[in-house]
Amino acid sequence: MDATDFPDDLVQTQAAWNAIYQALIAPRPPDTIVLRRRLLLLSVRLWWHPYWETVPSVPAARTELRHLARAHGAVRAA
Repeated sequence: MDATDFPDDLVQTQAAWNAIYQALIAPRPPDTIVLRRRLLLLSVRLWWHPYWETVPSVPAARTELRHLARAHGAVRAA
């Protein structure tokens, strides 16, 4: 699967989900309730994004999106 197939908003949403998840697993994160609510909202946006109706293998595409967003986040952090 070509990484350019993903819409920018979907990649950004996954990257934001990853960042919030990382913040939640830190020891004693501040504003846990706010972070959990944001994670839930982003999860819903990821799950129901219209893009998933266009791909033949959704599980494989979701995995590829997670890898792409992780790499995207690593590049931004560097």
